Amino acid sequence: MADIRITGRMVNFSRITFDTNDHDVIRQQLSNILNEGSYQGTLVIIDSTVEQELIALIQLLVSLGLQPMAVIDGILGDEARAIQFPVLPADQPLQRIKATAEQVAIVEKPASAQASVETKKPLNNNAVAHITSYHDEILRTGQSLVQDQGDIILKAGMNSGSEVIASGNIHIYGTVRGRVIAGAGGHAAARIFCQSLEAELVSIAGTYCVADDIPKHVVKKPVHIYLNEKQELEFEALEL
Repeated sequence: MADIRITGRMVNFSRITFDTNDHDVIRQQLSNILNEGSYQGTLVIIDSTVEQELIALIQLLVSLGLQPMAVIDGILGDEARAIQFPVLPADQPLQRIKATAEQVAIVEKPASAQASVETKKPLNNNAVAHITSYHDEILRTGQSLVQDQGDIILKAGMNSGSEVIASGNIHIYGTVRGRVIAGAGGHAAARIFCQSLEAELVSIAGTYCVADDIPKHVVKKPVHIYLNEKQELEFEALEL
């Protein structure tokens, strides 16, 4: 019997892009983000638009409970190779677009209140902002719509090669042909609703399914997608 076995496993990564090399700023901002979700132990890929002290950055991420696995080739590529840290090829970035409109709800703990988008009142330590992004136009190939503090509602569909990512729920009133990622950051109660499912990939809280594995009986149908008690994706056909 061979002493080495090679098997495959689906693993979910989160990508962190840094626009600063001030580690005090990085620690503060990441701590705020991590405190709002279940990120402990998350596998992360490092990307940066500025020079970094890579070893110190890796140590910082580890101290925050993250698990750095590789860097995206580019500014950090040579530094990573010098310390034999994995380097992933750079990908073709999607164009991140703005939603047509947003609605902000300020939720106090334990009480709750709402504020409009125009409200400039700063959040206190017991308040959380939940944002719902609304987008009227179809998502084109190469476009990305991201909401890392709440839900997304698409009033049209999305083309192949586009993506929508939300920390909360995603509602799509049209045909889905791109990548749909809900519960980003580990929110396992997030759900996906769409009018016609032809997605390249769907994911909730890191559990994902590619097009070939989507159950055939829900393809091109209205669908509700959620995680069951075993943290498996459930595809429920809807009668509209």
